[in-house]
Amino acid sequence: MSAQDLIDLTQHEIKALRTRYNLADAHTHQRQSGSQDKIVARLPALWYESEDRQQAYFEQQFTEAFFRLHGQTTAPGLGRTLLSYSASVSTMVAAMYLRRHDHTVSLVEPCFDNLVDLLRYLGTPPAALPEEALADPDTVYTELTRLVRTDALYLVDPNNPTGFTLFTDGGRGFEEVLRFCRDQRKLLILDFCFASFALHNGLAQRPDVYRMLEESGASYLAIEDTGKTWPVQDAKCALLTASADIYEEVYNLHTSVLLNVSPFVLNFLTHYVEDSVEDSFASVREVIDTNRATLRRELPDSVLELLDARVDTSVAWLRILPSGLTAKDIHARLLQAEVYVLPGNYFYWDNPGRGERYVRIALARPPEQFAAAVRVIRETLGSASHER
Repeated sequence: MSAQDLIDLTQHEIKALRTRYNLADAHTHQRQSGSQDKIVARLPALWYESEDRQQAYFEQQFTEAFFRLHGQTTAPGLGRTLLSYSASVSTMVAAMYLRRHDHTVSLVEPCFDNLVDLLRYLGTPPAALPEEALADPDTVYTELTRLVRTDALYLVDPNNPTGFTLFTDGGRGFEEVLRFCRDQRKLLILDFCFASFALHNGLAQRPDVYRMLEESGASYLAIEDTGKTWPVQDAKCALLTASADIYEEVYNLHTSVLLNVSPFVLNFLTHYVEDSVEDSFASVREVIDTNRATLRRELPDSVLELLDARVDTSVAWLRILPSGLTAKDIHARLLQAEVYVLPGNYFYWDNPGRGERYVRIALARPPEQFAAAVRVIRETLGSASHER
């Protein structure tokens, strides 16, 4: 099957796994840091530790460490966080809840298209909410009132691929979203899978989001994940937290899907989380910073313009400058050179034409490998002046 025949971004990512320079998926492919190497060396001991204690011990240990790293002091005390093997499983549970109640949902655009697919396949096709409607805290409430006609609102923060967040300016934009959802009785679904990178961005003052959610009086589901943060060979854990009014029903849906996450996986993931607490997220931050700096340095006059983001996540969103080039053109040229990037039209799932001006590049790669890939990109695409 050719790249032009692929129907979603995940199929592109699967194809990219067979490409020399895979800059497609946002999973963590960087090498271990020095302190992470020590965790790997202890894996046999962690295995036997995981046999000696109850499941509940490892669930509590992991959940408390995860929320402590993120400065979310309210969440552990709620006792309403459910663990699963991936954010996609948690998203399925959220979609099952929507379908059970025949709820309609508005989903931010652009976003990663598997969210769209899961909602569609589970019977709740989403309506598009342009990310631009959330840009100005002073107009968020008015824009949501004008645009959202559905029962639920589904946001990704920080957004993948743009890095947009509602938590600048003290989180005023998020407060307005909460006010809207409470006043209009909308269920708020939040994908926080890239929230670790708010720490990366120096936004350690990110507020206690779960306190804000609880105090707002809005019904909510919040999804978090480890899969985009630590280099753990895709052994990951997602967290789904529900407001008190819907928790029991969400719990019942969750248990229809999954019994538990492996205590061994929880045990060693906790050590990675604690390692990031100890080094202030440096082992993750340094790789992303180095590779983003490589893009800026190597592509200053390229046909691709690296866009600034409110949160520098582990993906880069680039605009295509020459009007005659499209995302499909860039993707095809780079694929011939054994570099795989994601075309932007898939992220604009409701209006693919808008995405033809963009491509996404994953940054969680070994810096020397990433630098080699960027050199190939520069040589393959040439300069913007040449295209004109």
